[in-house]
Amino acid sequence: MSSLRNRLVAILRRAVEWGDRRVPTGLRSVLGLLLMAGGVLGFLPLLGFWMLPIGLAFIALDIPPLRRRLLAWLKRRDRRPTTTETSQRQHRS
Repeated sequence: MSSLRNRLVAILRRAVEWGDRRVPTGLRSVLGLLLMAGGVLGFLPLLGFWMLPIGLAFIALDIPPLRRRLLAWLKRRDRRPTTTETSQRQHRS
């Protein structure tokens, strides 16, 4: 379960970094709304529920208080040790 969560956070992080670098400010919100609309239709092929959190993150990048929280959350996720690192430390002791 933890590895799936880590993969999802890594995908979200890559999408946020891409959107922050390459998509202009106003267009990020529009792209976020389109991603969320596609996410609602996630039961269809090619579209998926994965589009909802990425759309929310794109919109959050354009709202300064939400942007700070999103980037701080991603930074905390980077510092948090994974379960394999934790179990390896326990075995060494």
